[in-house]
Amino acid sequence: MNKQLIITAVLMLALGGGVGYWVASKPGKEQAHVALPDDKKPLFYRSPMNPSVTSPVPAKDAMGMDYVPVFAEDNRPQKGEILFYRNPMNPSVTSPVPAKDTMGMDYLPVYAEEAETDAPAGAIKIDAVTVQNMGVRTAIAKKTLLSHVVRAVGRVAYDEERIVRLHPKTEGWIETLRVDKTGEWVKKNDDLLSIYSPQLVATQQEYILALNNLKMLEKSPIEEIRLGAEEMVTSSRERLKLLDVPEHQLHDLANSHKVKKGLHIHTPADGIVINIGAREGQYVTPETELYMIADLSKVWVYADIYEYELPWVKVGDPVEMQLAGVPGRIFKGHLAFIYPYAEAKTRTIKVRLAFDNAQLLLKPELFTEVTIYAGKQEDAVVIPSEAVIRSGAKNQVFVVRGAGKFEPRLITTGLSSNNEIAVLDGLKEGEEVVTSAQFLIDSESKLHEATAKMMEPSTPQQPEPNRLIMEQGAHRHD
Repeated sequence: MNKQLIITAVLMLALGGGVGYWVASKPGKEQAHVALPDDKKPLFYRSPMNPSVTSPVPAKDAMGMDYVPVFAEDNRPQKGEILFYRNPMNPSVTSPVPAKDTMGMDYLPVYAEEAETDAPAGAIKIDAVTVQNMGVRTAIAKKTLLSHVVRAVGRVAYDEERIVRLHPKTEGWIETLRVDKTGEWVKKNDDLLSIYSPQLVATQQEYILALNNLKMLEKSPIEEIRLGAEEMVTSSRERLKLLDVPEHQLHDLANSHKVKKGLHIHTPADGIVINIGAREGQYVTPETELYMIADLSKVWVYADIYEYELPWVKVGDPVEMQLAGVPGRIFKGHLAFIYPYAEAKTRTIKVRLAFDNAQLLLKPELFTEVTIYAGKQEDAVVIPSEAVIRSGAKNQVFVVRGAGKFEPRLITTGLSSNNEIAVLDGLKEGEEVVTSAQFLIDSESKLHEATAKMMEPSTPQQPEPNRLIMEQGAHRHD
């Protein structure tokens, strides 16, 4: 009897333990709805499939999935200083102290790391994948030698300082014209023509009389008489020289004492005859231009440069020139003069170049290809020209501040050459600038700057006390 009772008691005890274990391990309805602590209330609810969609109250998405609650601790940084607090449903509303919105939701803290207060206005951060997709390329600002080459079309012309215009010193008639064709080459003191002039004949007669008088009085014991005769010879000879009578004719006149009807006129310099103003038998006066003679041993070349090239060039810059008529030959010269005005129609500035032409290969009125090696700018901070965003009167670049971080910066530009531009102010050597896709970055920067201005700290909109108490009571009742 006792043994049967003991066995029955053990079986009942084992059965009770199994039932208790099964009940304890089964999730009950009460366990599924365990209340959250009072200090852990959700700020809002976020769609599980689209985190950008939120709701202030529990909701479901189109597929019937519950929105996920978001708590203040979920996105809170572990360290950093809190700058201000932002309304979770209206980011443009902020508060310097913790606050709640009209629905009782806590304002979200904004930390120094998130705000990046040291970044200038318009600075943005783009993830690496987007930067790669945009095709962003950069370049380093460097100090280098900035030079420029000006290429232009030139025109060969006469050297104005080597042009001679020959006029007679007296009136008369041309008897013989020995050089009668333009383009002929003449050398200094070549006989050009002979002219009959009554004034020249009278002056010769005075000179012969003075010579005869000196011969008669050169042995006079009276010194004043001898000196007077010598002065008359000297003065009459000087008058003939002033009338361009050549030295050899004066010598013949002194030896022969015979007046010559026609006196010769000689060329005063080497060159080619580019104009003849009189012919044989023509009556000429001092106003008549008998010859125009140009020396082609040196020539000028005129070229036009654009206004933006003017700061580069200066007098003395070396110049190279090529002609289609002299293939394979490079002529070297220098920039001799920059004209102080611009051409009204072309808005260009004329420059004058000087070249030696000993071989007479450079012929006036030929067109040439001119290369001016303009001045150089030492130690200039240079960046690629495509890095500059020109908007109105301002020039801007985007400086790389770090991985995916870009800062807009205004700069002052200088001279540009060979797709490079000098930066006078706003950029330092070694800084990295964006050279492509900067217009996309600029659009994002302007949008970010405008948003930041909208989100500047403002006076918080505190809920009305009575309304806040009623809403808190409704929440407790729920």
